Amino acid sequence: MSAPAPGAPPILEVEDLHVRFPTPGGVVRAVEGVSLRLAAGETLAIVGESGCGKSTLARTILGIETRHTGQIRFDGRELPVAGRARRALSRERPLIFQDPDASLNPRLTIGQAVAEPLIIHQPELSRGARRDAVLSLLGRVGLDPTLVDRYPHELSGGQRQRVSIARALSLKPRVLILDEAVSALDVSIRAQILNLLVALQRDFGLAYLFITHDLGVVRYLSHRVAVMYLGQIVEEAETDALFDDPRHPYTQALLGAVLRVDADAPRPSPGLSGDPPSPLHPPAGCRFFSRCRQAVPRCAEHPPALVALGARRARCVLVDPAFSGGDRRTPS
Repeated sequence: MSAPAPGAPPILEVEDLHVRFPTPGGVVRAVEGVSLRLAAGETLAIVGESGCGKSTLARTILGIETRHTGQIRFDGRELPVAGRARRALSRERPLIFQDPDASLNPRLTIGQAVAEPLIIHQPELSRGARRDAVLSLLGRVGLDPTLVDRYPHELSGGQRQRVSIARALSLKPRVLILDEAVSALDVSIRAQILNLLVALQRDFGLAYLFITHDLGVVRYLSHRVAVMYLGQIVEEAETDALFDDPRHPYTQALLGAVLRVDADAPRPSPGLSGDPPSPLHPPAGCRFFSRCRQAVPRCAEHPPALVALGARRARCVLVDPAFSGGDRRTPS
């Protein structure tokens, strides 16, 4: 995939975002200090284990969840936390779910589901113009227009996901947020949907924020990858650089769990062991300390900063030039 031009202005910016949820046991710090940029025509993948905060991040960008502090800018405009202006801007950043059944009303036909955003946001369109737009969208995502009067239960999982994509495209967005959008599909169908997303990005200049745990999909689709752990970004890099030379021990462990078919490839680091700490009581130092095979005493005491390493960012004392490294050790 060709990447956007270097230095392309961001269409989506997130600055120092914090999201917290009060619970009877305390406050869950679901997203802590996340900053990211997404340019037009670019795919940024957000990866990490379940519960790391990646879906909460996506839902907060959309306004489904309320941010505690931080800024979210779309095309240079600060997004309000709530209200009519927020809802008006949300049309430019639709969400595609893992399970299309979560977004498709079983009582609406396929045509009605795709037309619904047009009815809400473009009420001036005539019924005939809306139907023409719906038929064109179905064709664009590879669906036979004769399906327009079918109901979701009459379609396969792959067809329903194509309907969800058509519905998201109906208002000509510039950014699509995809939350595990292909993980529930069979492998062959998954490949077809990924190819469709690549073609749509090429033809319309779409930007994708792609939330997933499937690293194989990440390498195929994304230009850059941000790795999240317990609410924080711990590493961000261009896709090939991250896969070929992961710097953070958590990234190394994630990639170590991926099946390698190249016998000549370097041996990956051991996979993850143990469970993440509770987000109610995160560690005082590095949040990955209790599971890290390369931890040093400093890690338990001082939270590492997310430092820039050329075109990469990483949150680890072992890669921080400011850290002397006198007590570092190799993986066990």
